[in-house]
Amino acid sequence: MTPWRELPIARRLAAMFAGAALLVFALVGIALYQVLQTQIVRYQHAELETKLRYVAGSVNACELRERWHKVEDKVDSLVSSDRSTKVWAWSDSALFRIGAGAPPVEAARGAADRGMGRLWLADSDAPYRVLAQTIPAKGERPPVRIWVAIDSQPYRAALRSFAFALVALGLGGAALVALLGHWIAQVGLRPLQRLSSDAQRLSPSNLSQRLQPTDLPPELGRVAGAFNGALDRLEAAYTRLEAFNADVAHELRTPLTNLMGQTQVALQRPREAQRLTEVLTSNLEELERMRGIVNDMLFLSRAGQGDIALDRVCVPLAAEVAKTGEFLEYLLEEAGMRLRIDGAADAWIDTSLFRRAMTNLLHNAVQHATPGSEIVVEVRCGEAVPGDCGSGASVAVRNEGKCVEPQHLARMFDRFYRVDEAREHRGERHHGLGLSIVKAIASLHGGNVFANSGEGRTTVGFSLAAP
Repeated sequence: MTPWRELPIARRLAAMFAGAALLVFALVGIALYQVLQTQIVRYQHAELETKLRYVAGSVNACELRERWHKVEDKVDSLVSSDRSTKVWAWSDSALFRIGAGAPPVEAARGAADRGMGRLWLADSDAPYRVLAQTIPAKGERPPVRIWVAIDSQPYRAALRSFAFALVALGLGGAALVALLGHWIAQVGLRPLQRLSSDAQRLSPSNLSQRLQPTDLPPELGRVAGAFNGALDRLEAAYTRLEAFNADVAHELRTPLTNLMGQTQVALQRPREAQRLTEVLTSNLEELERMRGIVNDMLFLSRAGQGDIALDRVCVPLAAEVAKTGEFLEYLLEEAGMRLRIDGAADAWIDTSLFRRAMTNLLHNAVQHATPGSEIVVEVRCGEAVPGDCGSGASVAVRNEGKCVEPQHLARMFDRFYRVDEAREHRGERHHGLGLSIVKAIASLHGGNVFANSGEGRTTVGFSLAAP
């Protein structure tokens, strides 16, 4: 037997429709059965009252023994016209009696005056409905107890037939609902089947292909829109990955080409030890560059996957910036630049990652600043509450120099992205991962990066969220 979870949706819906219909039919059938049963009981009671009133009137009108035969004739006429009716009259005097004998006292106890009861007789398969009444003495006639009973077998048979019809109609109706429900479900699921067919035609060779939400119900239209949005993000990520791979290949190709060229030239003929040392030194520089690229790529990959554990401490950010400035003092002196720290704030940070981000920002500022200018590091508390480590903070590095165009500002933090004019600034080669690392470190601290440029000043920085 196929498990429920493996059944097609159309069959599931058909089964649920059938179950719901069967439940509704059962409830309606029970209600109809109860209504019919109540009406039958009321009809039996009304019939008994009519016949009891007829017999009681005849008995009450009889005062003399000589007239009792008229009562017997009326009772015989009533019984002979309706074989399902039985009448008994019982009194202390044998002269005023009707019927072979009174019904059993215990069996007829429920037949109180004007109260309908049940009476089982030996020759009957079903109980009789019975009403009883006592006629007071009058003239020569003593008090007479009258019982009028009707056979309930025909009514019980009618109820059984009605119940059987309800069950048959309910089961047949549920089966019909299941068939119709299966067909309706298949019709309703056709847009989903079409959507599935369109999705199966998607292939990696054509990432621009999308699902067509036209002529789809609103619910499936939203699903198609969400799926297309996921495809858009996937295509963008795939495009970035391809560009990243191309950039990696480009960045690694240059040092590899240099290594191979220098080594091939050195091996063409015997060289002096000094010349070989120069070649090996140059090769070592290229290898260091390659190692830097690989290490930065590995860091970005681990940061993107959240595999870097943070060891946060609450420290003054200005002091950490000053320590980074001391470490890069030689670079600032060589460029004839000054470093000024403006503002103060405390924040929960991983100091080693923070210094790495500041090193990259200061390197970027020195690379693009006007020689002899001042580099300003602005430290701000997230909510202007100095000394509050729980309010977050921001750090921005501002330098004077040529402004960065808006189209470049939007991509400054992309991997391997460099403004063309700055690719070989001052003879230094940079592989374009510094600001990407700053962005990754800011994200690890729950913050973000920002950059703006104008009026001869460029500001690049990042924020730190409160823990």
